Amino acid sequence: MHARVVAAIAAAVLGAAALLSPTPVARAGESGEPTVIAHRGASAYAPENTLASIDRAAKLGFSWVENDVQRTKDGELVVIHDDSLERTTNVKNVFPDRAPWKVKDFTAAEIARLDAGSWFSSAFAGTRVPTLSQYMRRIEHNHEKLLLEIKNPELYPGIEQQTLKLLGNEGWLDQQHLGRLIVQSFSADSVRTVHELKPALTTAYLGKPSVVQLQEYARFADLINPSYGSISKVYVCAVHAVEGPHGRPLGVFAWTVNDAAAARTVSGYGVDGLISNKPDVVRAALGSD
Repeated sequence: MHARVVAAIAAAVLGAAALLSPTPVARAGESGEPTVIAHRGASAYAPENTLASIDRAAKLGFSWVENDVQRTKDGELVVIHDDSLERTTNVKNVFPDRAPWKVKDFTAAEIARLDAGSWFSSAFAGTRVPTLSQYMRRIEHNHEKLLLEIKNPELYPGIEQQTLKLLGNEGWLDQQHLGRLIVQSFSADSVRTVHELKPALTTAYLGKPSVVQLQEYARFADLINPSYGSISKVYVCAVHAVEGPHGRPLGVFAWTVNDAAAARTVSGYGVDGLISNKPDVVRAALGSD
């Protein structure tokens, strides 16, 4: 009887621990190759950060996509990379007198009027800037996984809490979805805030801390995601030697790898993921087609 009680208690403890710890992201050591993440969707083939771009990634056979999240004047979370609407929409034509066309200075309804596809190709004319809610529902429909970047958090106080609330409302903070979601930022404070608000969520710091700083970052980040040109095999090994907040070695996703030679070189460093505008080129270079 005593043995059964001990076993039951142990099982309960392990079950609770599982609920508090996210599903590990794919690692190079498990599959033999890095995970390939479609940067802003398959952004070499469709306008970045749009539903068309993540649809294209899905058609190419990629389950992981990356995006950028910012906030409108009236508090709506939208998916767009730049803090200005100028580069990827026709905002100058629609609102010619509102330079410099910052995302934070436009309402969600105003942004919804903009064409976010014609700059890329006439084939995508009429494509819109998606809200984060629209984006998450398409990700779910496509059975994809998401590397979500909180962009320019210094411009949007409280965006971490707001993003997590929306993700929760969309059903993305349950145990099933935690293995399909990573939240990252160039701001260490933002990543730390996300970790403190939702400790079970996998988080990543965008950048390259020094080796001596890794222990500090490992308190709140599961991955270190640097520019591929800034790293070496020695650095990746140093990152892997540090244990993250969930008791596993820190991972490394390198960006933005768009050609075959770079893909092979950086894969040889032992990274866990390669973020690419041309994920199919990277996949072919690594021999996984």
